[in-house]
Amino acid sequence: MADSFDVVVLGGGTGGYSCALRAAGLGLTVGLVEKAKVGGTCLHWGCIPTKAFLHAAEVAEHAKEGPDLGIQSSFDGVDMPRVLDYKNGIVDANWKGLQATMKAKGIETIHGHGTLTGPNTITVETDDGERQIEASKAMVLATGSKPKTIPIAEVDGELIITSDEAMYLESVPKKPIVLGASAVGVEFATVWNGYGAEEVTIVEALDAVVPREDIDTQKALARALKKAGIKAITGEMVEDVKAGDGTVTVTTDKGTTVEGDLLMVAIGRGPVTENMGMDSTGVELDRGFITVDEYCKTGVTFGDGGVVYAIGDVIPTLGLAHASFMEGMMVAEQIAGNPVVPIDYRGVPKVYYCTPEIGAVGYTEQELKEEGIEFDAKTFPFSHNARAMMQGGQGHVKVLAAKDGGKVLGVHIVGPHATDLIAEGQMIYNWEALPTDVAEFIHPHPTLSEAVGEAHMALAGKALHG
Repeated sequence: MADSFDVVVLGGGTGGYSCALRAAGLGLTVGLVEKAKVGGTCLHWGCIPTKAFLHAAEVAEHAKEGPDLGIQSSFDGVDMPRVLDYKNGIVDANWKGLQATMKAKGIETIHGHGTLTGPNTITVETDDGERQIEASKAMVLATGSKPKTIPIAEVDGELIITSDEAMYLESVPKKPIVLGASAVGVEFATVWNGYGAEEVTIVEALDAVVPREDIDTQKALARALKKAGIKAITGEMVEDVKAGDGTVTVTTDKGTTVEGDLLMVAIGRGPVTENMGMDSTGVELDRGFITVDEYCKTGVTFGDGGVVYAIGDVIPTLGLAHASFMEGMMVAEQIAGNPVVPIDYRGVPKVYYCTPEIGAVGYTEQELKEEGIEFDAKTFPFSHNARAMMQGGQGHVKVLAAKDGGKVLGVHIVGPHATDLIAEGQMIYNWEALPTDVAEFIHPHPTLSEAVGEAHMALAGKALHG
């Protein structure tokens, strides 16, 4: 006999466990199948551990800058085993807390590799043998993603790695090469540069670093990377990789050659759908991603009104942990019969924890031009903000709004604590505020948040310091 639950979730990452927690909170019985550790990529190999590394790099940078502020400090190197202990402590504390929360909610976690045998059934290979799991109301597919690789750069875990292997490096590479200039690439470049690497090089096939972001964000980050001593090669495709004897040599299609002691492939992540029994469910796949509608429904049903959903990195949305949280909760609400509103993914903030940080929500300038939407734009530089000056901050806040006083269409921040400041931008965009509305808000002084207010004041025709 199969173990039956109202909801079965396959995958315990951010999307999976948020769905499980909300469903349990709504009174549904929940079984969650996870082959590794609940928390998934974000907690164990992505968001949380990388930010621990970045905090350590920030402390290293502060040590270097101390004498400029009259502080007697110096940077004497990095003890990577101690950094790893620090990172592992943060991850383990969050993991234990998550497990305790799930247990308290009555969620049963089934540890083992799950294979779908139908739209509402899973066979799980556990340490104690095989278990049959069945869903009566909903099957939620949240199998996550894995780093993408390329044939010419075979990952060996030593000279050529992905972000997964970077979690466990016990020494700082002297001359790392990073393939890819999106979030993972620029963040690790920041980490290794902060740790004192002799030379850090980024190679990006598209024409700019953080190629999906606003054009002025791209330019500001490029300037900051150059100032920090990080070399960014853009608009060049890697054509050949040679590795051996402790050296990696990368050659691009334009003849550029870069030599280092480590190559990290950071070209994005791909969905985990192979060898999962997906074909037995009837779900449609496109380039490996599960096809869903705006409510995360796959179109597959079973029994008396049962529905198969898919959430998180396994569907072609943003691939961000915080978007997965909302997808999981939205699905749980539907299973419980509650009304929901589809997610506006353009209104989900994107964040990059490089130096300087990046936060963005809404349209970019390029997207507005491509769609023929008329707009006004104003930028307020952090060089005019006293708090940012104290922190050596660089960058700006840029606001895009519909022409002639219309609603805010995009907020783009590159500078100190941009990942925190974008929360206000998210509220402004999603509530369709006008620049004149925001111009009436009083921001505390002296704070970085004043830059957000000043950019909107400028767009409202009330520029003060800009």
